[in-house]
Amino acid sequence: MPAFRPSHRLALSPVALAVAFMAAPVWAQTAPAASQQLETVTVTGIRASLESALNAKRQDKGIVDVIKAEDMGKFPDTNLAESLQRIPGVVIDRDAGEGRNITVRGLGGDFARTRINGIEALATTGGTDSSGGANRTRAFDFNVFAADLFSSLTVRKSSSADVDEGSLGATIDLQTARPFDLNKFAAAVSVKGTYNDLSGKATPKASFLISNTFADKRIGVLLSGAYSKRKVYEEGFSTVRWDNGPSSGNAFSGWCPPQGVTANLPTGSTATTCGPAAQGVARLPNTPENLAAYNEASKATNFHPRLPRYGRLTHDQERLGLTGSIQVRPAESMLLTFDMLYSKLDATRQEDFLEAISFSRALSAGGKQQTSVLEAQFAPSGQMVYGKFNGVDVRAESRFDKLSTEFSQPSLTVEQDITDTLKLTVRGGRATSRFRNPIQTTTTLDAPNVNGYVFDARGDDRAPLLGYGNLNPADPNGALKIYGVPVGSTSITNFTPSEIRIRPNGVTNRQDVLTADLAWEIIPDVLTLKGGASYKQFKFTSYDIRRTVETMNTLPAGVDPASLTTTLTGFGKGQNLPAGSITSWVIPNLDAIAKAYDIYCNCLKSGPAGGPGDYTLTSITNGSARGGNRAISETDTGTWFMADFETRLGGMAVRGNLGTRYVKTAIEASGYLATGGGSLVTATKQYTDWLPSANVSLNLTKDIILRAAAAKVMSRPPLQNLNPGGTLSTTGSLSYTGGNPALDPFRATTFDLSGEWYHSKNGFIGLGVFQKDIKSYVLTVGRNVPYKDTGLPMSLLPSNFTGDEIFLVSAPVNSPGGKLTGFEINVQQPFSFLPGWGKNFGVLANYTQVKSKMDYVISAAVGAATVTEDLVNLSPRSWNLSFYYDDGTFSGRVSTSARSAFLTTIPAGNNQDVAGKNKTFNVDLSMGYQLNKQLQLTFEATNLTNQANDQFISRAMNNVVVNNYTGREFIVGGRYKF
Repeated sequence: MPAFRPSHRLALSPVALAVAFMAAPVWAQTAPAASQQLETVTVTGIRASLESALNAKRQDKGIVDVIKAEDMGKFPDTNLAESLQRIPGVVIDRDAGEGRNITVRGLGGDFARTRINGIEALATTGGTDSSGGANRTRAFDFNVFAADLFSSLTVRKSSSADVDEGSLGATIDLQTARPFDLNKFAAAVSVKGTYNDLSGKATPKASFLISNTFADKRIGVLLSGAYSKRKVYEEGFSTVRWDNGPSSGNAFSGWCPPQGVTANLPTGSTATTCGPAAQGVARLPNTPENLAAYNEASKATNFHPRLPRYGRLTHDQERLGLTGSIQVRPAESMLLTFDMLYSKLDATRQEDFLEAISFSRALSAGGKQQTSVLEAQFAPSGQMVYGKFNGVDVRAESRFDKLSTEFSQPSLTVEQDITDTLKLTVRGGRATSRFRNPIQTTTTLDAPNVNGYVFDARGDDRAPLLGYGNLNPADPNGALKIYGVPVGSTSITNFTPSEIRIRPNGVTNRQDVLTADLAWEIIPDVLTLKGGASYKQFKFTSYDIRRTVETMNTLPAGVDPASLTTTLTGFGKGQNLPAGSITSWVIPNLDAIAKAYDIYCNCLKSGPAGGPGDYTLTSITNGSARGGNRAISETDTGTWFMADFETRLGGMAVRGNLGTRYVKTAIEASGYLATGGGSLVTATKQYTDWLPSANVSLNLTKDIILRAAAAKVMSRPPLQNLNPGGTLSTTGSLSYTGGNPALDPFRATTFDLSGEWYHSKNGFIGLGVFQKDIKSYVLTVGRNVPYKDTGLPMSLLPSNFTGDEIFLVSAPVNSPGGKLTGFEINVQQPFSFLPGWGKNFGVLANYTQVKSKMDYVISAAVGAATVTEDLVNLSPRSWNLSFYYDDGTFSGRVSTSARSAFLTTIPAGNNQDVAGKNKTFNVDLSMGYQLNKQLQLTFEATNLTNQANDQFISRAMNNVVVNNYTGREFIVGGRYKF
């Protein structure tokens, strides 16, 4: 089946919709008579949420998009990120089939800020390695929360002085429900069941909301909650990376050559490194066929998968969320609001892979020099499409993770009318996100020197046939087993023992916020002066601990090897794998291995420290874990002033604001250098920003609005780039490799222009263009600089150094950046003009196109060449289309969402230019039937296209890195309103 290309199918849509916008006056409807305007019609469901969101967008002075809950405790999507993707310019990235992070107008999660009830927050959790793993960035993980906890979601695309700084892309405002919003007794409960067609598992979901007001509506109390479980599989093929021939610079490049041929062998190697006959991997005779296959596979321009493997990831997730709100109005001039949000996301994940590890390992660890090429075919662009090999080490690798994110945010808002024209608002709160991965354990079974291994991607490069020759991976008594140290009485050349990796880790983010704002209405309904001050302190801490030695020890006495294994079955359901593909294989039994080896003892079992019996966990002194131990404290103090105005110009209404924001940022970052096995380094940095902004809305007619916005904006550097840890050499060649705590923020000047036509009560057409001049993008480069300019403390230098010494520094720096431009088209059209039941239909559609090119340095060497590529995470095209029906009794919606391919890494390593994700197309469905005023039955279906998570490396070759499926989900339930 050919890949779906949204840019081709909708090629005319932007033009057609733009023409429709320009033809607005032709479609304008006659204003209703006064008698008609007095008529009140109660609208509920989909149409009510669309109408409310559209009114909020229309009334705002800036450029915003809004999504409202269809009813109390009933957000239109099961996941916040999946609701966000319905907004023009917003695209999402998924983990385990569920929306996790967002990109707004081409700028990823690091460039967006999220506020909950007006308080900035950062919620992070852990994911698969292919989706970024544990989140140690500024990107917000939206899958921490159930969507039902929120009543509205606003994306602020233009800046204003009264909105906190820190975003180049957008500010996301999440609002939970409050009792005075409902202003009466209200209660609802929802119970649903979810079924995933890949895992075959059914799981529950439930939510509730209860709210009431007391004391003549001067006190209000609201409580809501949501609970869900999720059990899904993620299955498919992956490679981790691709590698090429001898010119790759890797010491292990090349294959075992035929007899008498020594080309490409590492220096000092002999022919005996290639498949000793005693181990059943005889070196191939030097025939023309064998030499041709060897030469083809060894070409420097040809690439092969480094870890070709099938895999199943089993995700079990449990999520609990609670919100509470108490509002008190002790006097007409005062309102106190206390909000509390709590969420707990607990999960386990098991990753089971069957992989060929020889292609990725060094000579001393089972590298390719023991592997003989029997046959090899490569595509014209250079990637392997077929190969048959002898002497391949095969591994069954199993990783088990226990993950937990606990988020809490109490906040208090005080609104006080000092006079009829002067209002004070004070808001304070603390948002804490605590992610823990206390168990991350990997165990392996191994089979050395498998003959007849086959990789065949000629039929489908995303689902190739993997053949295991003389190995039966499903045989519990076969060659796949634990090989301890020593591996046996006979040494196995180029082979390492089986492994146990234990790597607990965690991240804590805490944001303390206090703001005080004054609004002075100088001329009623015309001019209001506003100003305020803010204090924010953000604290980030990360830890990583690893086992000192990760190879397995000898099998404990009296332990039956068969008891340490189990079997995975049923792999490949619904994936159309090629004929002959395996569907089951032996995997490690973690519980049995943990008991037999006592792997969690954190102790030295036997032999010298650092030997195979060393089970101790280390962090700072462990070179592999050291970089994950770091902390950042960031204190931001700011003031702002803004004028809000409403007037008329030439008979047309003009609204807007003009102001500026001043902010001072003070950062203290700490990390560990490799010096002395781990030396703590603390560095500081301060910078200030003046951020002027302006938003103007002009009503060309009652229903046609022209908006313009301009601002200077900033976004603080990525957390991972600020780590002062790394490697510092003060002897011989002076050098430093690591982070850069002296980084300035990303800075940009933004311009927005949009036209909006509200042509009917629930109808809208909008066209917007935008430009961002990014002036300080962050890239990692090599450069020669005086030590005193590195941001590292002088105390790290020998006593005879002055700080003027020139160091070769490989670290992130601020680069000139570049421009980002784009346009958006947005249509909301009810079919109210149709007769009969046709008037209950409607459509929502939007299309966004973004362009941005940046110069990326392709290596960390001084003076390294650059390559011009798309901004990382930018999809040049994205669109959404939803058809809905709502007659008050039955409602339904079919929603589609698409984004074009985008890049995630530049350069990608292993002599490849870029890595990224291929385009996606998702279809979701929701329906509801109102049995009576209280009870509604619901049905939802997500990911109806069973969209693959298709990750690639190399723009020219589009080599597969991950191609996993998570299946379709069907949700059936009911909702009762009291």
